[in-house]
Amino acid sequence: TQEEAEADAGGTPSRAGPVGTVSWGTGTLVGVFTGLLYGGAKEANANVSKDAEVMLKMGSTTDKREQYRLMRDAMEKRFIRVAKGSLVGGARLGMFTATFFGIQNLLIENRGVHDVFNIVGAGSATAAAFGLILPGSPMWRARNVLVGSALGAGICFPLGWVQLKLAEKANLEIENSKSPSDLQGNQSRVGAAIDRLENSLRK
Repeated sequence: TQEEAEADAGGTPSRAGPVGTVSWGTGTLVGVFTGLLYGGAKEANANVSKDAEVMLKMGSTTDKREQYRLMRDAMEKRFIRVAKGSLVGGARLGMFTATFFGIQNLLIENRGVHDVFNIVGAGSATAAAFGLILPGSPMWRARNVLVGSALGAGICFPLGWVQLKLAEKANLEIENSKSPSDLQGNQSRVGAAIDRLENSLRK
């Protein structure tokens, strides 16, 4: 095989994943940064009404020191709320994506193939797990597990199918773009460079 040939040649065997797979670390980082942006933007939009209240308080007094104090307190509280929202959003979405891609990669390794059922299983298990840790009575958690499992499977099936089809199409286009003439041209250029090097050494 290709991996054995590379190992015999003293190289490191290539471990390219199946079509459509996403690295666990990459997916987790994307989830964390997306959660940071979403959580911060959500808290920033929620502070619009509070900013209006601060403006009304500032308009009700003519003392410059009092206006400055109100503005400073409002900015400090807003910064704390936005930072807290960003951290909470990043942690939640990061945990979700880490669990999803971890389960998906585990299914790929155990089944030996990557298809839409891996994505459906990962989505269903992840939604069920997060439904289980939500606060509430045991009956409420059991309901959340069932609903989350069904929703995760229902949402991930079409999304996973589209993802795999797009990945297959992209890989096919990349393979078709590598025509034999391009490969021969590259080989001829390498051969010409080797000939020039040999000539220079002979001189």
